Amino acid sequence: MSELIVIGYDDPAAARKALKAVQALQNDQVVELTGLAVVSVDEDGETHVDTPAKSEKVAVSATAGALWGLVFGMLFLLPAIGLVGAALGGLLGKLRQMGIDDAFRGQVQALLKPGSAAVVIMASKVVEDKFVAAMRSYGGTVLKTSLAQQEERELAEQLAGPQ
Repeated sequence: MSELIVIGYDDPAAARKALKAVQALQNDQVVELTGLAVVSVDEDGETHVDTPAKSEKVAVSATAGALWGLVFGMLFLLPAIGLVGAALGGLLGKLRQMGIDDAFRGQVQALLKPGSAAVVIMASKVVEDKFVAAMRSYGGTVLKTSLAQQEERELAEQLAGPQ
Protein backbone atom coordinates (compact mmCIF):
# COMPACT_ATOMS: atom_id res chain seq x y z
CA MET A 1 0.00 0.00 0.00
CA SER A 2 1.25 3.47 -0.84
CA GLU A 3 0.31 6.71 0.81
CA LEU A 4 -0.31 9.93 -1.06
CA ILE A 5 0.14 12.87 1.30
CA VAL A 6 -0.28 16.52 0.33
CA ILE A 7 0.62 19.17 2.89
CA GLY A 8 -0.46 22.70 1.96
CA TYR A 9 1.27 25.86 3.21
CA ASP A 10 0.45 29.55 2.84
CA ASP A 11 4.17 30.28 2.51
CA PRO A 12 6.40 28.55 -0.09
CA ALA A 13 9.41 28.92 2.24
CA ALA A 14 7.61 26.81 4.85
CA ALA A 15 6.91 24.16 2.20
CA ARG A 16 10.61 24.02 1.24
CA LYS A 17 11.56 23.56 4.91
CA ALA A 18 8.98 20.78 5.23
CA LEU A 19 10.38 19.11 2.09
CA LYS A 20 13.83 19.03 3.69
CA ALA A 21 12.29 17.50 6.81
CA VAL A 22 10.65 14.76 4.71
CA GLN A 23 14.02 14.04 3.08
CA ALA A 24 15.60 13.73 6.54
CA LEU A 25 12.80 11.38 7.58
CA GLN A 26 13.63 9.22 4.57
CA ASN A 27 17.27 9.09 5.66
CA ASP A 28 16.03 8.02 9.11
CA GLN A 29 13.83 5.34 7.45
CA VAL A 30 10.63 6.89 8.80
CA VAL A 31 9.31 7.22 5.25
CA GLU A 32 10.18 5.36 2.05
CA LEU A 33 9.55 7.73 -0.84
CA THR A 34 8.45 6.88 -4.35
CA GLY A 35 7.76 10.51 -5.21
CA LEU A 36 8.41 13.92 -3.65
CA ALA A 37 7.89 17.47 -4.87
CA VAL A 38 6.99 21.00 -3.85
CA VAL A 39 4.27 22.58 -5.95
CA SER A 40 3.96 26.34 -5.65
CA VAL A 41 1.67 28.89 -7.22
CA ASP A 42 3.11 32.33 -7.85
CA GLU A 43 1.15 35.57 -7.50
CA ASP A 44 0.18 35.36 -11.20
CA GLY A 45 -1.40 31.93 -10.68
CA GLU A 46 1.37 30.00 -12.48
CA THR A 47 2.16 26.55 -11.07
CA HIS A 48 5.79 25.60 -10.46
CA VAL A 49 7.10 22.15 -9.56
CA ASP A 50 10.36 21.55 -7.74
CA THR A 51 11.62 18.01 -7.19
CA PRO A 52 14.64 16.89 -5.18
CA ALA A 53 17.97 16.65 -6.99
CA LYS A 54 18.46 13.50 -9.01
CA SER A 55 21.12 12.40 -6.52
CA GLU A 56 18.41 11.91 -3.89
CA LYS A 57 16.92 8.42 -3.51
CA VAL A 58 13.28 8.89 -4.42
CA ALA A 59 11.86 6.94 -7.34
CA VAL A 60 12.62 3.29 -6.65
CA SER A 61 11.53 1.85 -9.98
CA ALA A 62 10.23 2.76 -13.38
CA THR A 63 6.76 1.59 -12.35
CA ALA A 64 6.80 3.76 -9.23
CA GLY A 65 8.02 6.68 -11.33
CA ALA A 66 5.27 6.17 -13.90
CA LEU A 67 2.62 5.88 -11.18
CA TRP A 68 3.98 9.03 -9.49
CA GLY A 69 3.90 10.88 -12.79
CA LEU A 70 0.31 9.87 -13.48
CA VAL A 71 -0.89 10.75 -9.98
CA PHE A 72 0.98 14.03 -10.10
CA GLY A 73 -0.39 14.90 -13.52
CA MET A 74 -3.94 14.14 -12.45
CA LEU A 75 -3.65 16.30 -9.34
CA PHE A 76 -1.94 19.34 -10.80
CA LEU A 77 -1.34 19.36 -14.51
CA LEU A 78 -4.51 18.08 -16.18
CA PRO A 79 -7.22 20.66 -16.68
CA ALA A 80 -10.75 19.74 -15.71
CA ILE A 81 -11.18 16.24 -17.02
CA GLY A 82 -13.41 16.32 -20.04
CA LEU A 83 -12.87 14.40 -23.21
CA VAL A 84 -9.86 12.13 -22.93
CA GLY A 85 -8.68 9.16 -24.94
CA ALA A 86 -9.85 5.69 -23.96
CA ALA A 87 -6.45 4.68 -22.53
CA LEU A 88 -6.09 7.83 -20.43
CA GLY A 89 -9.74 7.56 -19.42
CA GLY A 90 -9.11 4.02 -18.15
CA LEU A 91 -6.08 5.11 -16.16
CA LEU A 92 -7.96 8.04 -14.66
CA GLY A 93 -10.83 5.71 -13.80
CA LYS A 94 -8.42 3.40 -11.98
CA LEU A 95 -6.99 6.35 -10.05
CA ARG A 96 -10.51 7.35 -9.00
CA GLN A 97 -11.10 3.80 -7.73
CA MET A 98 -7.86 4.11 -5.76
CA GLY A 99 -9.13 7.15 -3.85
CA ILE A 100 -7.83 9.93 -6.09
CA ASP A 101 -11.26 11.07 -7.18
CA ASP A 102 -12.48 14.49 -8.24
CA ALA A 103 -13.27 15.39 -4.61
CA PHE A 104 -9.71 14.65 -3.43
CA ARG A 105 -8.30 16.42 -6.49
CA GLY A 106 -10.50 19.44 -5.73
CA GLN A 107 -9.28 19.55 -2.13
CA VAL A 108 -5.67 19.48 -3.30
CA GLN A 109 -6.24 22.23 -5.83
CA ALA A 110 -8.06 24.34 -3.22
CA LEU A 111 -4.87 24.31 -1.12
CA LEU A 112 -2.97 25.97 -3.93
CA LYS A 113 -3.94 29.60 -4.12
CA PRO A 114 -1.59 32.28 -5.51
CA GLY A 115 1.35 32.68 -3.13
CA SER A 116 0.95 29.23 -1.57
CA ALA A 117 2.72 25.87 -1.92
CA ALA A 118 2.31 22.20 -1.09
CA VAL A 119 4.64 19.31 -0.39
CA VAL A 120 3.45 16.25 -2.30
CA ILE A 121 4.65 12.91 -0.96
CA MET A 122 4.09 9.44 -2.35
CA ALA A 123 5.47 6.79 -0.04
CA SER A 124 5.50 3.02 0.01
CA LYS A 125 6.05 3.07 3.78
CA VAL A 126 5.32 5.62 6.49
CA VAL A 127 5.93 5.15 10.20
CA GLU A 128 2.85 7.20 10.99
CA ASP A 129 3.50 8.29 14.59
CA LYS A 130 7.11 9.36 13.92
CA PHE A 131 6.16 11.08 10.66
CA VAL A 132 3.35 13.07 12.28
CA ALA A 133 5.49 14.02 15.27
CA ALA A 134 8.34 15.23 13.05
CA MET A 135 6.10 17.19 10.68
CA ARG A 136 3.86 18.76 13.35
CA SER A 137 6.20 21.73 13.89
CA TYR A 138 5.86 22.73 10.22
CA GLY A 139 2.08 23.07 10.42
CA GLY A 140 0.16 23.06 7.15
CA THR A 141 -3.05 21.47 5.96
CA VAL A 142 -2.73 17.71 5.45
CA LEU A 143 -4.64 15.68 2.88
CA LYS A 144 -4.02 11.95 2.61
CA THR A 145 -5.24 8.94 0.70
CA SER A 146 -4.02 5.36 0.48
CA LEU A 147 -3.38 3.41 -2.68
CA ALA A 148 -3.96 -0.33 -2.23
CA GLN A 149 -1.18 -2.64 -3.45
CA GLN A 150 -3.49 -4.66 -5.73
CA GLU A 151 -4.85 -1.48 -7.32
CA GLU A 152 -1.30 -0.16 -7.77
CA ARG A 153 -0.35 -3.43 -9.49
CA GLU A 154 -3.36 -3.20 -11.81
CA LEU A 155 -2.53 0.41 -12.58
CA ALA A 156 1.11 -0.50 -13.28
CA GLU A 157 -0.12 -3.16 -15.73
CA GLN A 158 -2.28 -0.56 -17.47
CA LEU A 159 0.68 1.83 -17.59
CA ALA A 160 2.91 -0.87 -19.11
CA GLY A 161 0.38 -1.51 -21.88
CA PRO A 162 0.06 -4.73 -23.85
CA GLN A 163 3.14 -6.93 -23.62
